[in-house]
Amino acid sequence: MKPARFEYFCPRTVDEAVDLLAEHGDEGKVLAGGQSLVPLMNMRLARPAVIIDINRIDGFGNLREQNGILCFGALTRQRAAERSPVVAERCPLLRDALHLVGHAQIRNRGTLGGSIAHADPAAELTAILSALDGEVTARSAHGTRKIAAADLFVTYLTTALDPRELIVEIRIPALARGAGWSWMEIARRHGDFALAGVGVVLTVRRGAIAEARIALTGVAPTPVRAAAAERLLVGRAPSDTLWDEAAEAVRAAVTPDGDIHASAEYRKHVAGVLTQRALREALSRTKEAA
Repeated sequence: MKPARFEYFCPRTVDEAVDLLAEHGDEGKVLAGGQSLVPLMNMRLARPAVIIDINRIDGFGNLREQNGILCFGALTRQRAAERSPVVAERCPLLRDALHLVGHAQIRNRGTLGGSIAHADPAAELTAILSALDGEVTARSAHGTRKIAAADLFVTYLTTALDPRELIVEIRIPALARGAGWSWMEIARRHGDFALAGVGVVLTVRRGAIAEARIALTGVAPTPVRAAAAERLLVGRAPSDTLWDEAAEAVRAAVTPDGDIHASAEYRKHVAGVLTQRALREALSRTKEAA
């Protein structure tokens, strides 16, 4: 259980890091929290020739709010975001989802940027980014660009990032005032990746749903934004019948694979059940806008 030989670099600035990525290209791999990369290397499922460790870049783990957007440095630890008063107040959906990422020891080291770049289809952070129309800022030796969540995730463990690009910031919009939220998932054991998970945000005005956001994890090669279910909800009064309709729309939108942990049929069924429960909980947390 030891990794194959690799060359190690420890840049102290973002400029140094992107220069190293430009130099080594496909042979280089960024080390952030190491919670996915290191196990893969130890099992020799990944054999990067060059490791670029970004953990000593100053200021790369900062969090700030800017015009209703939560801006996280790529090296923000998941545990730090989970325990942040700013996240608790402005984006409790993210806080609740982070609480279910692995175990506390994993979240102590795991980073927001690392999880998003890894693009595991069962990860919570990818679905949160999709649900809230977040984006990442990526830098290379040639400049900076922003990539919306809808354009970022390509398929299993694959993003639109070029191997020479480094995520430097994650931008997640805060929830609207009065919005209700819910994150729910099912796993075989505490700390396991979810068999299926769903994040919901609802805003209600004058007794009708004004905005609905639904994103799922673990039920497709990428996080799934349930756009048809969202459209179905908007403008209608909340009811159990409406939740049933939304659950069916979600089941129609997901394409899970089966594996040794659960069949595809089970995951699809659970996705609908979780959606119904999450909609009820999100509604209970809404506050009517004045």
